[in-house]
This record gives sequence, structure tokens and C-alpha cells, in this order.
Amino acid sequence: MLFLIVSWTEVICLILAGAAGGGINAVAGGGTLVTFPALLLFGTPAIVANATSTLSLVLGTSGSIFGYRRYLPSVRPWLRRFVPVSVLGGVLGAVLLTRTSNRAFEMLVPFLILFATVLFMLQGAVRRMLNRQTDRPPAETSHAVIGTILFQFLVSVYGGYFGAGIGILMLASLGFIGLTDIHEMNTLKTILGTLINLVATLWFVYAGLINWPNTAIMTVGALAGYFLGAHYSQKIPQRAVRRLITVIGFTLSAITFYKQFLR
Repeated sequence: MLFLIVSWTEVICLILAGAAGGGINAVAGGGTLVTFPALLLFGTPAIVANATSTLSLVLGTSGSIFGYRRYLPSVRPWLRRFVPVSVLGGVLGAVLLTRTSNRAFEMLVPFLILFATVLFMLQGAVRRMLNRQTDRPPAETSHAVIGTILFQFLVSVYGGYFGAGIGILMLASLGFIGLTDIHEMNTLKTILGTLINLVATLWFVYAGLINWPNTAIMTVGALAGYFLGAHYSQKIPQRAVRRLITVIGFTLSAITFYKQFLR
């Protein structure tokens, strides 16, 4: 399906949105809260905007796996448990999105943005909780592992359907079973999140939901944002970034609530 770019203003704004989304993902996560609303702003249908945003950001996210390569041997046993349900859930979520009407999805958008923003806001609290559990041994009982696998499946379905905030959900789940090395946890989170977005993207391509011109433009911005974010992430006050994203998320949620239900 081919969509036309309206103006140079749209091109420039989408490049900037892609760069902001990529940079935010590299520094703190939550880039979807910028790229998705930017596409909506220029009249992209909500489902197409969601699919296009996912594809625009997935390339940079997958590239970040390289930075965690040294932790791959230690997380490989967990990958064998989580990869199958992540792929299955991601596909199921993407299929559910294609079975949702644009009108129904537009009505869900305010709630999805609000949910993702709350998750993002809780990121620091979850990390502090995990840091307090450093002496806790991994809970590899059958019940704990099965429960976490089921939870990962549900996270994957949500990730395939919308996606924003899945990282913090996975970190909380991995902390529940007793994993304490944040680098190993981020490795699992990055690999599984990339797989969920990748399989969802493949389905979106198959279903013809991608706005290819906008995807190309936003991807250019996203790759630049990922590079700059990764390079300068140690120099940027992450607390300030998180606060800004939280404010943006709540503002966008309020605007979309107003447009959908109060106007």
C-alpha cells in the first residue's frame, strides 16, 4: 500500500520525530510515545501509524543487541524458554491489530498511551526494587518459571498490538524470578523486545499496513537518534529525559482523550 508525503514540513517533522524516538529509546526507552503521535498528527490512520512507527524504530533497536553480545552465553538458557512464546505472542498481537477497526483502535489509543506512560513513569521504581534484590537467588521453581513464561506471552501479545512499555514489563517479570544482573536482564529484554517487534512488523508488511515513504523518512531520523543517543547517553541527565517523556505522554493521553470522548 503506497501513501504520499504531503509536504516538506511533514518530512522534516517526521525526521525529527524519528530522531527523537531513536534517541529516547537509546537513553531511556519510550520512543513510541513520540513517533506514534507524530504520525497521527499528520493524519495517518491510527493502525497504520502504529505499524509504521514499529517498523521505523525496530532497526535501531535490533542494532543495540550488538552492545550486549558478551552477555549472550549467560542468558541463552532463558532465551530457549522465552523466545517461542515471545514470537507467538508478537504474531498474535499483530494479527489482533489487523482485526481491529480503525475507529475501535482510535478509541483505544488514549488508554494505550496512558498505560504506556504510567509504565514508563514506574521504570525508576522497578529498577530500584530490582537493585534491592541483589542477594536474592534466582527462583527457578517450576511454578515461578511457568508463571513468568505465561506473563511473557501476555506481554508479547500487548507488544505485537501496540508495544510501548513492554521493556519495563519484562524487567519486572525477570526480577520476579530472581534475575539480578541488570545487564543480563537488559540483554534478555532487548532481544525479546526486538523479536516481538520484528514478527509484528513482518505481519504488518504482509497485511499492507506500512506507510513506506513515512517509514523511510522516520527510519533515517531514528538511526541518527539511536547513534547520538548511544553516544551521548552518559552525558544526558536521564532523570530529566524521563520527566520530559512522562509529561509528553500524559499530555498526549489527555489530548487524545479529549478528541475521542469530549469533543
